[in-house]
Amino acid sequence: MRGVLILAVFFLFFAFVSLLIPSPMFPGNVFCPLIGGAMGGYSDFFCAILNGVFYGVILWLVFVTIGKKLEEEK
Repeated sequence: MRGVLILAVFFLFFAFVSLLIPSPMFPGNVFCPLIGGAMGGYSDFFCAILNGVFYGVILWLVFVTIGKKLEEEK
């Protein structure tokens, strides 16, 4: 349950940061120009969701790995 909460928090954080900060973030800045014409006005939202998923999953995996190592030490 804690892992899902961490995933959701980091997904929302990076999605909002991608929307609010005008500087491009990887991987959204790589894929959005490739599909920007097809998405129309929604490309910024797609980039934000892509960044949120990418960074949220990475930080969730780090959290789960550290959590397992700490449980093994007990």
